[in-house]
This record gives sequence, C-alpha cells and structure tokens, in this order.
Amino acid sequence: MSDRIKIEAEPRTVVGKKVKQLRREGWVPGVVYGKQEPVAVQMPWRELRRALRVVSTSHLANLDIAGDQRTVLVREIQQHLTRGDIMHVDFLEVDMLQTITSEAELVATGEAGPTAEGLGVATLTLRSIEIECLPDNLISEIVVDFARIVTPDDVIYVSDLAAPEGVTILTDPETVVARFEYVGLEEEEEAVGEAEFFEAADAVEVISKGKEEEFDE
Repeated sequence: MSDRIKIEAEPRTVVGKKVKQLRREGWVPGVVYGKQEPVAVQMPWRELRRALRVVSTSHLANLDIAGDQRTVLVREIQQHLTRGDIMHVDFLEVDMLQTITSEAELVATGEAGPTAEGLGVATLTLRSIEIECLPDNLISEIVVDFARIVTPDDVIYVSDLAAPEGVTILTDPETVVARFEYVGLEEEEEAVGEAEFFEAADAVEVISKGKEEEFDE
C-alpha cells in the first residue's frame, strides 16, 4: 500500500564483532527473515529512528533493500541498556495471502457506572491480546468499553471484546480484561479501626484512673 512507511536498507556483509565499527559509521545492522532465506541488512540510523517512531510491531512497512522491496513487520528492536541507541532490528517478511499472528494493545474508553458514583475506578488487568489475520487486516489496538461495568461486581472478559472483520482473537476468551476496584476503602477501614482503638484506649485510661482514686481512698 502507498501509505506504508518506507525504510531504506542495504545488503550487509559485515557480521560478528565488526558490526561495532558499522554502528560507529552511522549504520544499524538488521536481518530480514520469513518468506525467503534470511538476509543481513544495514540502515542509516537517523532515517531508521525516524521511521520507527511511526512503525510499531503491528504496522506493515516497505523495506527497500537496494531496490528490492519487501513487505515487513518489525519483530524485534534491540536497544542499548543505558543510552537507548538502536543496536539491531529484526524484520519479518510477510506473505500478503497468509495469516499472521501479532499483538493488539488494549485501549480503555467510556466510564464505569460505579466510577460515576465515586466508588472507585475501572482498571485494565491485561495490556494486549494475541490476534490472527491477513497482513492487510492488521490492527494495532482494540477498544475496551468500561461502560460495560454497570455494578462493582461486573468483569470484562476477552470474550466481550469486539474484533474487526477479518481479525481473530487468539487469547483465551475467559481471560479477565478489566474489573472495578474500590478506591480509599482500605484507608477508610484503617481510619475507623484506629478511631475505635483510641476510643477503647481512652475508656481503659478512665477506668484505670477511677480504680487508682478508689485505691487511694
């Protein structure tokens, strides 16, 4: 598709420890695997970084290897632990006629009934789910509608999610996606407990004084 991000690359001959020099010269090593034999590539780090700001692991991209264009998914990005520099990128070449598996992020929308009543908040217990589809049907996110939580006991499961046509959800349908949580309840209980404790302590103190006065007399 014309609106896909294009990533320029060149065939790579440098391997092993020599890739350190490659990085110093402004290149990022990578590999393409999938439909054909794996191909080692290298990409200008500045242009690659700019492309990866837009392309995630759920977006198709056109990888141009010296004029040989391939449709790919970014499968893994290795970064330096402290500097955050891109050290290596794995690309998966896809067959547009074969289904692929990917991850779709869960995005919350709407408001739970108990939240509107000030009882607490609805929270996601799952961040992403596994999906299967043809490459052209690939999606990056699925919406979770918190409005489905009408009472504090309501729970949203994977089976409650609506996937677009052509997309199959592979995650166990009985997996909990979102639930309601009371806010401040534990703190209130602790406060009540402390108040009862001090009231009881005051009562003991008064009784103790009374006994001492009675003893002195």
